[in-house]
Amino acid sequence: MNIGEAAAASGVSAKMIRHYEAIGLIEAAGRTGSGYRTYGQKDLATLTFIRRARDLGFSIAQIRDLLALWRDRSRASADVKRIAGAHIEELTAKMRQLQEMVMTLQHLSAHCHGDDRPDCPILERLATGGAGKDCC
Repeated sequence: MNIGEAAAASGVSAKMIRHYEAIGLIEAAGRTGSGYRTYGQKDLATLTFIRRARDLGFSIAQIRDLLALWRDRSRASADVKRIAGAHIEELTAKMRQLQEMVMTLQHLSAHCHGDDRPDCPILERLATGGAGKDCC
């Protein structure tokens, strides 16, 4: 199949397929006599694996490690679980950071009247990093 067909079947854009080839995440595709990329079922399975891993937020480095483990039939599942556990910790920390951002913005927004006055705690906070004024 050509790159467009592989993209449609895997859910990975043609641009990203080329990128994954360039960084060595997937093997370079075979080529036709006229130089077009060709992909087989193994390539499609790898691209689908990558898309699913990206959907779960794994980094390229983590995906590289997961692919290596996926291809290694003598792997220990503990190695896979270790990567997943580390990623869970990263996601949990990111969720805490996002929640803190939401709470800060809720506080600032609640103290901004949103009227014709120029003073605004949201802009004050962005400009100075301070707590902002309690009203605007």
